[in-house]
Amino acid sequence: MAAAQEEVLRSIARDARRQADAVARPTRGGSAPATTGVTALFVGSDSAAATRAAEALASELGRDLYRVDLSQVASRYIGETEKNLNRVFDAAEKAGWVLFFDEADALFGKRTDVKDSHDRYANVEIDYLVARMESFSGLAILATNHKASLDDAFTRRIRHVVDFPER
Repeated sequence: MAAAQEEVLRSIARDARRQADAVARPTRGGSAPATTGVTALFVGSDSAAATRAAEALASELGRDLYRVDLSQVASRYIGETEKNLNRVFDAAEKAGWVLFFDEADALFGKRTDVKDSHDRYANVEIDYLVARMESFSGLAILATNHKASLDDAFTRRIRHVVDFPER
C-alpha cells in the first residue's frame, strides 16, 4: 500500500476515534451530543484492496465490518429501500459496526431529471440516504469505480478519499 493511502487511512481512524469519543461523552443535559459520523470514499478498480483496507480499518478500531449487500437492501417497492437502509443504520449504530458500501454508486448515484413518478421516487430515495448518512454517528465507507456517478450531495459530505488504482 502506498504511503499516501496509509496516511489517509490513519486519518480516517483518528477521526473515527474522535467521533466515538464525542458520542460517548454526554453533554450538560446528560444526552449525547448531536454529531455526524465519519464518511470515507474508496475509489478505484482494485476492489480487493479497498475491501482489505476497510477490514483493516475496522480491525484497527476494534469494530466489526458490516458489508452492506445491495441486493438485500435495494427494493423495487416504494419505501422498502429506505426501511431496509434504516434497519442497517440502526443496527450499525447499536452494534458499533463500520459500514462498508461496495459498489456504492448503485445506491448513492446522481439524482435525475424528473420525467415520471419513478424518477421522482428515485430522487426521494437519494434525499433520504443523504439525510440518514448525515445522522449516522459511526464510520461509513463507500467504495466505487465510478466517482463521477455519485450524487454531489454525498461527495460534498465525504471527509476522506482514498484512491485504489488497479495495479
